[in-house]
Amino acid sequence: MGEIMGQGIAALSRLNAVLARASLWLAGFGLSAMTVIVFAQVFMRYVMNDSLLWVEPTAILLMSWFIFLGSAVGVHENFHMGFDVLMHFLPEKFGTWLRLMSDLAVLIFGLGMAIYGWQLMAKTWGATLPVIRLPGGMSYMPLFVGGLLITLFVLEHILNRLTGKTLETEPDAEDVLMTEA
Repeated sequence: MGEIMGQGIAALSRLNAVLARASLWLAGFGLSAMTVIVFAQVFMRYVMNDSLLWVEPTAILLMSWFIFLGSAVGVHENFHMGFDVLMHFLPEKFGTWLRLMSDLAVLIFGLGMAIYGWQLMAKTWGATLPVIRLPGGMSYMPLFVGGLLITLFVLEHILNRLTGKTLETEPDAEDVLMTEA
């Protein structure tokens, strides 16, 4: 039974690695695309004295995508909020439990995002976004997808913690950034 569980966790880890990389690339593409179209709008408005009506709703939609995808990747890479301050003041044996509590809080948050994102998406799908003429539910799709990804990514963390497969000396975001500088 333990070997089957290990294989399942390994498969989830491989899937999550692919999803995280794809999410990061899509988020980067979305940020770049938003930058280009906002620049085009500024050029059109101030140089050509004309406006592109579709830029603002498209930029907001792209921003939603790269924020939620980027947040999910942050969870995958363990850059989400946790109980880091408490871990410096409590004995080391509490580290595992604090990390698990943090992961459970993120799991509940991710599930909430996915469930309520789905409900909002379903209820507004019949409407049409003005100017860009997309279904209204597209506004909430990033919330749903981001919540789903966060749930998958933190589930992997929880399963690894419960099976003892993570290091208790995981670096926090500040440690990683300081070593890269």
